[in-house]
Amino acid sequence: MKTHRHFVVHKPYGFICQFIYNGKRKKKMLDQLGSFPSGTMSVGRLDEHSEGLLILTTDGKTSFSVRSKKIEKEYYVQVDGLITDEAILTLKKGVEIGIKGEKYMTLPCNAFKIEDPKFAERSRKVRDDRHGPTSWVSVVVTEGKFRQVRKMTAAVGFPTLRLIRVRIGKLNLGDLPSGDYYELEKVTV
Repeated sequence: MKTHRHFVVHKPYGFICQFIYNGKRKKKMLDQLGSFPSGTMSVGRLDEHSEGLLILTTDGKTSFSVRSKKIEKEYYVQVDGLITDEAILTLKKGVEIGIKGEKYMTLPCNAFKIEDPKFAERSRKVRDDRHGPTSWVSVVVTEGKFRQVRKMTAAVGFPTLRLIRVRIGKLNLGDLPSGDYYELEKVTV
């Protein structure tokens, strides 16, 4: 029986969730973070401008189960402006976003204001205070459409400036530094 390997990674800003990229522009890829076994894949995606918790595995079944709608994914989102209680309530109920040119209504989710989580500065500064205030919100979803959380905050009038996935099921990012990773015996979420 084949033994699969699993890793928890704190994906930095500016990296793509791939090991192979055939585009023309040079991209930072996951293999630059460490030596992973052949056949390793990311479980779900974080876009190039997003950061945080990423699970890597050599097991397709693990990938499929973690991506299921039964598993919560929590994001800390820095938004442009001071997010209102009304915007939070709208996020919770679900908002209409565009997916592949079609209108899509997100599932109800959990969302609430949070204090600045004091993450380390990322490689590219978000912006400075001269451009107005920002605030942080936690958004917990069970689905994972393309750039969904960014589209959700924009739909309620508070565009995303920084997005960090902090939890997948019971697995937390904790204080794992950006760019670091560790191996898991098995993935339990």
